Amino acid sequence: MKKALIVTEVFDPEDFVINDLAKHWIDSDYDIEVLTRNPSYPYGKIFRGYRNRIFQKGKYQGSKVYRILFIPGYQKSTFIKILNYLNYIFWTFWILLFIGKRYDRIFVYQTGPLTNALTPVLLKSLFKWKITIWTQDLWPETVYAFGIKKTKLAHWLLSNIVGFIYKRCDIILVSCKGFIPKINKYSPLDNIHWIPNWTLVDGSIKSKAKLPGDFNFTFAGNIGKVQNLDKVVRAFSQVSNHEKKVMLNILGDGSFLDELKNIVSKENICNVNFTGRLPLEDMPGYFEASDVLIISLIDVPIYEIMLPSKFQAYLNSGRPIFSIVKGELSNLTSDFEIGLTADPNDEMDIFRTFEQFYKEPESSLKQMALNCATLNKSEFSKPKLISSVSEIFWK
Repeated sequence: MKKALIVTEVFDPEDFVINDLAKHWIDSDYDIEVLTRNPSYPYGKIFRGYRNRIFQKGKYQGSKVYRILFIPGYQKSTFIKILNYLNYIFWTFWILLFIGKRYDRIFVYQTGPLTNALTPVLLKSLFKWKITIWTQDLWPETVYAFGIKKTKLAHWLLSNIVGFIYKRCDIILVSCKGFIPKINKYSPLDNIHWIPNWTLVDGSIKSKAKLPGDFNFTFAGNIGKVQNLDKVVRAFSQVSNHEKKVMLNILGDGSFLDELKNIVSKENICNVNFTGRLPLEDMPGYFEASDVLIISLIDVPIYEIMLPSKFQAYLNSGRPIFSIVKGELSNLTSDFEIGLTADPNDEMDIFRTFEQFYKEPESSLKQMALNCATLNKSEFSKPKLISSVSEIFWK
């Protein structure tokens, strides 16, 4: 039987689709092991029950998991973030050098830095692996989106790293269709396949949550600067309550949460409810209690071709979507009539769309919800996508 290694920065108990994929392969009697970091996302600190050792072994569904050191503080320091990139490359190189001969193929799940694929690529000729990468984040565009200045030297260096990695991957999976023409510069089109994420939430509702409004807008997920929530809350501050109490609920945690709370407090913005991070299994209940679900991102070119992973969870919940994003997500929202859109740069447009949602007839909101279910079933079915990945990787 052929044996594979999953190389991923994030893994169970962190919540990512790679967990579902690994479990499916194990349940299907594929022989796999996992190389990953000690779990720390999204808090930036080690999960309870784990130790941040240089190297340790564990188990997942009976299969071996190798874990390596992470350096705390990477969320708030660019220097430590880069240090973590180098740390990951260093330790995965030496570990793979010792265990690499066990495998005939490697599956790289790339959520953040593309450099996570560098070690398998460097050692490919030694071990004759077949390498598949599932790209969730596009380099070098994402690097510039996070504030790295696009100098000639930086662009030359990053472009060469990206080209070096993609040219040595046998199969490239992309989570967003818009990635394909960008990556095609480095790899032939027949090696590139669109495999979007599926939702991590199964949709089963343990109990419907209680939200404080009569009409509830809800944002759920990571709270960072790129989520553009400062503009969202300022636009929401202009929404009048009419005969019902309209609330903006912000569910989640992240590096921008404290600053966002300060904005709400200092500017006396009413009817904003912060819940903090909630268990993943409770999310269907909160979505069910919401009238509209929000996706918001700042206006930079990379986000115009990306679909945030929460989009699939929102579709699965069957609630209208408020897309405060330019590009592919905004087009999907309009084309499939699953919600309404607003310009992420225009607080007045965001405000007007808040008001429009509130004034929409109930029949219109129900139709948007039905359209969400239709799109989810046709394009983002979890069993269908897992089957597609498996067929491509193991064929």
